Parts: sequence; structure tokens; C-alpha cells
Amino acid sequence: MSHPLRASVVGALHILGATVLAAQGAPTPWGAWAALGRTPDLQRYSPLTEITRANVKNLSVAFNFSTGVLGPHDGNPLVVNDVMYVHTPAPNRVYALDLARPGAPTRWTYAPADPPSGPGTTLGLAYHPSGKLFLALASGALVALDAKTGTVVWRIQPDSGPGALAPRTPFVVKDVVLLGAGGAGVRGRVSAYDVATGAERWRAYSTGPDSEVRLTPPAKALYPSMQGANLGASTWGAQSGAGGAATGWYAYDPQLDLVYYGSGRPAPANADVRPGDNKWSMTIWARHPDDGRVAWVYQTTPHDEWGYDGLNEMILVDILVSGEPVKALVHFDENGFAYTLDRRTGKVLLAEPYGQVTWASRIDLATGLPAVNPAFATSATQTTQGVCPAAIGLKTLAPAAYSPQTGWFYVPTVNACMDYHGPEAARDGPLVGGVVSMYPGLGGYRGRLIAWDATAGKVKWVVTEPLPLGGGALTTAGGLIFYGTLDGWLKALDQHSGAELWRFKTAAGIVGSPISYLGPDGRQYVAILSGVTPTGAVQDSNATLAAVATGGGPTNAGGILTVFALPAPPSPPPH
Repeated sequence: MSHPLRASVVGALHILGATVLAAQGAPTPWGAWAALGRTPDLQRYSPLTEITRANVKNLSVAFNFSTGVLGPHDGNPLVVNDVMYVHTPAPNRVYALDLARPGAPTRWTYAPADPPSGPGTTLGLAYHPSGKLFLALASGALVALDAKTGTVVWRIQPDSGPGALAPRTPFVVKDVVLLGAGGAGVRGRVSAYDVATGAERWRAYSTGPDSEVRLTPPAKALYPSMQGANLGASTWGAQSGAGGAATGWYAYDPQLDLVYYGSGRPAPANADVRPGDNKWSMTIWARHPDDGRVAWVYQTTPHDEWGYDGLNEMILVDILVSGEPVKALVHFDENGFAYTLDRRTGKVLLAEPYGQVTWASRIDLATGLPAVNPAFATSATQTTQGVCPAAIGLKTLAPAAYSPQTGWFYVPTVNACMDYHGPEAARDGPLVGGVVSMYPGLGGYRGRLIAWDATAGKVKWVVTEPLPLGGGALTTAGGLIFYGTLDGWLKALDQHSGAELWRFKTAAGIVGSPISYLGPDGRQYVAILSGVTPTGAVQDSNATLAAVATGGGPTNAGGILTVFALPAPPSPPPH
């Protein structure tokens, strides 16, 4: 077994948030990638078939583009018609690249004058069919841009309160744009703004009385521990409810007309000062987008002690579970359990570990609660050893992908455990969860890409990686799975077997997510953003990934867009 790496990280390990984006209501164009997950169900599946398992070995660079910004380039570009929209971390520039011209020259650039407050990491842009792009700035502002010209249509500055983190990525549903907020010492919330004017339509908090949570009849909570009035206030002891950031992924089912997302961990991180379940942190939500009312709610990790977050994506699929057709929601939580829920009601159908988990032995399907292992409860007076997964989670915000060809999910994970020492939590304030020493889990490697069967709760195959996986996955109708690594490799695997079929070394580490789109020339392309936090700057969860990986940064900071295609067919001979 390799020598265990131990990286001591003091403070919150997850201040990075992001929200999925989609142009909801109209069918997604076949060859476009107009939303972060391509479609509002967040399946990250491309129906394009030109690039296959047989010819992927012939992929080569079609063009590349330097963003001029160093740092973590999360998420992915958008492709609408013949334009690719590329975003950066702070200072949050946006570039419109003309795909109809050789080399994809820049049509326009948006460069906000706002001084960044923090790393300003964002998963990117949201697009609305009215021709607007939405961008959340590091200053906390939400901006609507004209997609044709890059000019500002409107701009608002949401009031999130002291201690709030900058919002990450907006999400478009019908005629509103959703934006989550959260941070240490503040209540997480989601707000809906009019796409035409920026006027606030509604806001809903993660904690507090039911009237502010918008949890009123006929909202459903199927499990007894989650039933009752004003649990968002009464389950915190004397501590006021804080945390529960809503800065993660959003998905939308247009048939049920429901938005799905997760809320983050409670604050302060010191669990001793907030007895109780701390609702509604660490919760999966289903809300009505027109007014924010809760349809149903399910808490995954009551009274979180380990620093996990519930912000990972909700993937919407229609599958068979125990032989019965189910409108399912599949969620790979940081706590190490993969949940398959009925997205109509919030009922948990399956919940199984998808990696090494020690803090709990199982999820009780009758109660919906985790069976917590008392040996791994945190303590304010001693070090708790061997907690798996580590506080960074078994999976970060890097999105999984689903393939209707196999019926499997392809999940980038982190293989890390931790020793947790608690006294610093009480001394240093709400953002601090103690001193965490993280090291590789079983096998000594730090990352895994797994194929997951959500109908049975089983891993189908595993590919191990020396470094944690901090970038997302892409599946295609050509039978391929694409993903990137922290040391800069973009790889293509066979969906059925996990066999590696192609790899390319990009200029920087990858925490972005690949996309595939149909160019104006009728050819299929694959694109990836490369860029990580510069060495030694532990500012966000991607920097923490780098620290877990090497004690610093594994590659250059970036950022580079690289676009791949098969060789162009020969031109027809002149007549």
C-alpha cells in the first residue's frame, strides 16, 4: 500500500457552490448544449453518434482558446446555435466564440468591473430562449446579458447578509431565474427573479419557520422524524438555524413542474452547540417553481457532524425498480450513500454506499434515517479516527452522467478518509469544523470512476485514479464516457466495460466537465475546460482537492478550452 498522504485542512472544506442551468420548457435542440447538464434532468447525455468506441482513438485537437484567467475552471461552456459561450472564475469574464468561422474567433467579451470577493468560482452561465445569458459574479451580483452582443440587459445585487458567500450559477425555469445563497452564520435560501426585469418573484429559506421555508400543506414528508410544524426552527436547540446553503445543483421535471435541489451542511460546524436534527440542512427539496412552495422534502443527514454537504446533483430518470416503473431521482450524496427516490413523493426506494463508508452502516428504508455508527461520532474533546468518507465527501460537486444505453450512472468520486479533531470548532467560529487530516481510503488511491446501477444499488465496474476526481462526466450515444483528471488528462472509456479507449494531456488540471455538441459544419465535437487553483492557495474545494492529492497543486493553473473532433472528411475533387 502506498504511503498515506495526510493533509491538514483547517476550516470549511466546501465553500464552493454551483447551480445547474437550463433553458426549460422547450425541447433541447438535438446537437446543442444550451445548459450545464444539457437537459434539465441533468443526465449529461449527448445523443450524437459520430464519435464511437471504434473511432474515438482518432480524436485530435480542432481548436483551443486561452481564457486569460488562472484558477479553477469549473463547469462547462454552453453551445447555442453557432456560438460557444465560455466563462471564467473571478473576474468572471464571458467570451462568445463564433463556431461558424475557422478557429472560432471571439464575437464579443464581457469583462465586469467588479472587484472579486473570493475565488469567484462558477459553473457558468444560464441561457433563456429569449436570448439572455445569466451570470453570477464574485461580487454577489446577478447579471443578465444579451446573448448576441454581450451588453448588460439588467443587473441586481441580491442581499444575502453578512457572512454569505457569492452566488455561483443561476438556473432558468420557465420565466424565472433561480439563484441560491448560503454561507457561515447565514440561512441558506433560493430566490426566483423575473427573467425580463430581474424583479424578485419569491424567496424560500432552508431553515426557520414553515412560512419562510414555504413548507405548508399539502407539502409531504413521508417519514415521522420529518413531520411536524416549524421543524426548521425547533430542531436546533438554543442555536438559531444557519447553514443549509442552496448553492448547489438544480434539476427540473416539466411534466411534474417541480424543481429539485439539495441544501448544504448546518452551521456552526461544531455539532455540540446545535443539538437536534438541524432541519432543513442536508435535505433534498422538491419545489413548485411558480411560487416556491415545497412539494416534498427529505433530510439525508440529520445533525451532520462530519462536514458533508448535500449540494450534489439530482439526476432525473425513468427506470425500473423492483420490476416497477418509477419516475426516479438519483442522488450521490457526499455522505457516501447513493439514493434512488420516487421524485413524485420523496420516498426512498434504495440507499446504498457507493464507496467506503464508516460513519453509518446503512439507511433504514422504513424510517429514512441513517444508522449512525457511534464509534465515529465526532467529539469536542478527542480525535475521531478513520471516518469515511472524509469531510470533502465521497463525491464533490463534479457531476455524474447517465446513459440510457446501459441504464448506468458514471460517477467521479474521491477515495479519502479522515481523522477529525473537534476543539477548534468551538474556538474559531461558525465556518470552522475542526482540524481534519485526510488520507487515501482502501487501496491507497485517491480517486475512482464508477459505473453505478441505481435499480439495484450496485457498482458495475471501477476505474481507479491516483488523484481525486474533481471534474464531471459525459456520456454519448457512441457508447463512450468522457471525464477529466486533476493532472490534466481527458479520457474516453467504454461505457459497458470501463476499458480506456483514448486519452489526451491538456495544458492544466481538470475540474471542469466535458460536453459534446454538433458544430455548424455537421461534425461532432468534444470540449473541456482545464484549470485548477494555483499551488498553495487553499481557497475553495478544488484547492482542497489539490491539497488532498499532493499537498499542493498537481498541474499548472490553466485556464484553457480544448475542443476535439475526428479528422475532417476529404474535400470533394473540383469539377
